[in-house]
Amino acid sequence: MDLDDHPDGLIIAGPDGTVEFVNERIKTMAKAVGDEMVGMHLSDAVPFDDLNGNSWYDCVRPYDGLAIRHRISESAWWSPRGSEYLITASLVRDRPGGKVQRVIVSVRNARIRNQRDRERSDLVATVAHELRSPLTGIKGFTSTLLRKWDKFTEDQRHLMLETVDSDADRLTRLISELLDAARIDAGRLALRRGPVKLDELVTRVLTNVSAGSGAPFDADIGPDLQVIWGDSDRITQVITNLVENAMRHGHGLQRVLVQNTQDPRFAPGVSLQVHDNGPGIPPESRQRVFSRFWRAGPGQGSGLGMYIVRGIVEHHGGAIDIQDAEGGGANVRVWFPINEPDTLSD
Repeated sequence: MDLDDHPDGLIIAGPDGTVEFVNERIKTMAKAVGDEMVGMHLSDAVPFDDLNGNSWYDCVRPYDGLAIRHRISESAWWSPRGSEYLITASLVRDRPGGKVQRVIVSVRNARIRNQRDRERSDLVATVAHELRSPLTGIKGFTSTLLRKWDKFTEDQRHLMLETVDSDADRLTRLISELLDAARIDAGRLALRRGPVKLDELVTRVLTNVSAGSGAPFDADIGPDLQVIWGDSDRITQVITNLVENAMRHGHGLQRVLVQNTQDPRFAPGVSLQVHDNGPGIPPESRQRVFSRFWRAGPGQGSGLGMYIVRGIVEHHGGAIDIQDAEGGGANVRVWFPINEPDTLSD
C-alpha cells in the first residue's frame, strides 16, 4: 500500500528524532509546502498540546521511557489552531528492549471519531427505548397477575396473557431485526444461495397477506421470467416487508409487478415493483426511508425494516429505489441480478 493513500496522517522519524518521511495526508493537515517537514525534529513536526499546554512529545517521550514499550496509545491532542486530533505511535526497536530506531506517528482528525461516538450513543439510546417499551408491558401484566391472580376472572387473565404473548412476539421480532441490522453493518449477512423464481415467492407472500386481510390480491407477472440466484428466505423477507408496508402505511396495495429487467441502467435480472395507494413519499425523504430507525410517524414499528430490506438487496448485488406510482402513491422498485454461478455442483 502506498502510504500517501493512507487515510491518516503519517510521520516517520529516525533514531535521532529527525523526520524522514511524511505522507500527503499530514501535509494537508499541517498545510505544509513541499517537503518542508522532512528534516524537522519530531517535536516540531508534531506540535500538539494537551488542554494544560503540555506538548505531545514531552509527555510521551517516544525515545525514552520503558524499554519494553512498542506502542503509544491513542489519545486526544490539540493543534496550535485549536483543532482536536487523535494521535498514536509505534516504536520500532533494533531488538527487544533495545533503542528506538524509528517512530511512526499516526494523526487522525477527531471530528470523525466524535461523530461516530455520537451515532453509537444515539443507537444505544434508541435500542434501549425500543426494548423497554414491550418489556414494560410484559413486566406490568406479569407482576399484576402474580400479585392479584385470584381477583381476575378467567377471561381477564386470558386477555392479559394474550397481551404478554403479543409483547413477547414484538420483542423477539425487534431482537431479530437488530441482529440483522448488525450483520448488515458488519458485512456478515449470510446468504444461502440457490435458484429462485421471484414470481412464486411474490405469489406466496400475497396469498398469505390476503388470507390475513380478507382482501385477495394478485400480482402482475411478466412473461418468460428469468430464474435468479439468491437466498429465497431473505428475498421472501424483502417481499413481505414491502407488501406489509404498503398495506399498513400506504393505504393498501395498488399494484405488484414482477418482470424481467427493462431498465438499461441494470444488468439482466428480474425486478419487483410494489405500488401503494398512499400519498407518496417526498423526494427529499426517499433516501432517509432506508436509514436505521427511520419512521414516518409515531407507532410505526421499529424503523429497521427498510434498512434491512436495502441491506438484503445490496448483499444480492441488487438495487432499490422509490419513485412516484402512476395515479399517485409510492412505487418501491427492487432489482435482483441473475447471479447464476459459473459452475454448478451436484
